[in-house]
Amino acid sequence: MAGLQRFFKTGAGEYGEGERFIGVRVPDLRAVCRECRGAAIDEISLLLWSKVHEERLLALLLLVDAFEAAGPAERKSIYDFYLANTSSINNWDLIDSSAPQIVGRWLADRSRAPLVRLARSASLWERRIAIIATHHFIRKAEFDDTLEIADLLLHDSHDLIHKAVGWMLREVGNRDGAVERRFLKERYRDMPRTMLRYAIEKFPEAERRRYLEGRL
Repeated sequence: MAGLQRFFKTGAGEYGEGERFIGVRVPDLRAVCRECRGAAIDEISLLLWSKVHEERLLALLLLVDAFEAAGPAERKSIYDFYLANTSSINNWDLIDSSAPQIVGRWLADRSRAPLVRLARSASLWERRIAIIATHHFIRKAEFDDTLEIADLLLHDSHDLIHKAVGWMLREVGNRDGAVERRFLKERYRDMPRTMLRYAIEKFPEAERRRYLEGRL
């Protein structure tokens, strides 16, 4: 458990301060999710409000599963419930395993304005939801929203946002390197170092060095 607490930064003053773990592995949680398919929203709510990290992750896996099987009206309810409870979706793995599947998917055929609101939030977790949700669009080769949110978060102060933005830019580049490079060319000198490193991780070594040394 000590390893999990270090990995998820649960020390005093860290982003996961006070987080509790019981040591259940993600594959085991997914197995429980399959066994509990169809759980009522009240039951999921109790899990999502738990102080135990794995119970909150199980709640989100159940929500993703429910969203997948739901019709439009129920999907809207799940999406609204998700955004009404972001204070409980309060670690990076919780967001990464649910935001694209719920927020991104719901907004796929709708206005993306909610992402801008989330990106401007004072909440670290809502800002991460904003950028990670765009992974759903990236998978469909739609990059504009990722680039817009990345611009809004370019000067964010938190390392978890630097990593998330860099990761999503890398995912854009995996599908269209020219799009990512055009974005980076005008911004790479101003980007936080971690964000840039994540964004160019798959670039050829010589090109990576030029970015890191500011020699483009």
